[in-house]
Amino acid sequence: MRYFERLTVDDLARAAGLSRSHFSAEFRRAFGESPHAYLLTRRLERAAAMLRTTDRSVADICVSVGLQSIGSFTTSFNRMYGMSPTAYRDCFPPASDFALIPACVLRAYGRPQNRTFREDAARPR
Repeated sequence: MRYFERLTVDDLARAAGLSRSHFSAEFRRAFGESPHAYLLTRRLERAAAMLRTTDRSVADICVSVGLQSIGSFTTSFNRMYGMSPTAYRDCFPPASDFALIPACVLRAYGRPQNRTFREDAARPR
C-alpha cells in the first residue's frame, strides 16, 4: 500500500467505477467496516510496525503513513492500541538493537564520495 498518499473514499470509488455511496455499501458488505475505517486501521498497523522497528520520530511516522495531524494520529493510535505511540514504542527494544550494520559505518559510507565543490576545482584567471 502506498501509505503516504492521501486516499479518500471518493478516490477509491472512482477507481472502482462506482458512486461513493454504492462503493461504501459494497465495501462494508465485503469487509465489515467502512473504507475510511479500513484505511485508518491499515495505516495505524503500519505506524505500529515503524514504531517497533525504527527510530523515526512520531511526527515523521504520522506523515509517512498518510496522516496529516499528529493530534488525531495520537488519538486514533491510543484508541486502537490503548496507549500513546511513544508509550507503545517504549514497550519494545530500541530499533538500534535490530541494526545489522553499525551506525558509524552507515554514516561513513553514506557520505558523498566527491566532497569538493566546483569552485575548488576552478583555476584562477
